[in-house]
Amino acid sequence: MIDYSVYMQPNHMDETAAPKAYAKAQMRELMTFDKFINHIASHNGGFSRGMVKGIVSDTCSCIVEQLLEGKKVQFGELGDFWISLTSTGAESMEAFTAANITGVNIIFTPGVDFANLIKDAEFNVVASRVAQAATLKTEKAGGTTVDLAAAKAAARANSGSNSNSTDSGNNSSGNSESGNSGSTENTNPTNPTNGGDEEIPGEGGNG
Repeated sequence: MIDYSVYMQPNHMDETAAPKAYAKAQMRELMTFDKFINHIASHNGGFSRGMVKGIVSDTCSCIVEQLLEGKKVQFGELGDFWISLTSTGAESMEAFTAANITGVNIIFTPGVDFANLIKDAEFNVVASRVAQAATLKTEKAGGTTVDLAAAKAAARANSGSNSNSTDSGNNSSGNSESGNSGSTENTNPTNPTNGGDEEIPGEGGNG
């Protein structure tokens, strides 16, 4: 079951258009690497937790090794891995050197098991993370009403201050794909550090 909340987002390509409602997934739980290893081991595949952890760790190391050799790694149903480069521009092709390369990015294309998740997905609408946190705060303080407008305004202000630290730069990247630009969110209001604030314009990735 996928929890989602609904938020309004303006059309940044057309300022005269009215905002529209979009969905944003909320993360129910952070599954750590150890939890995931235990989950795999519990499927009665004949492998202990230590064996599974070793296999996965070695697999990651081998994928990195092959990527650094310039290879594209096909990983069956999981998908494909390869690299793209981020670089700063030079005045001419002759002036460009390896020193202009500033990053090596891992690109992942989902495999067949991830190709059409929506056909098996079930959805459950929940209150926004901002609303949940504000409700819990009010409840703990003994209040009976929640000022959602104030809570959302505070979230927007906080998001704005955080976004100012992001440096987009003038980098170029080859062979990159847009992927999923939506962000995940936490439905547990007692742990507000996981996930974003879905009412904040521009964070949805939809529309």
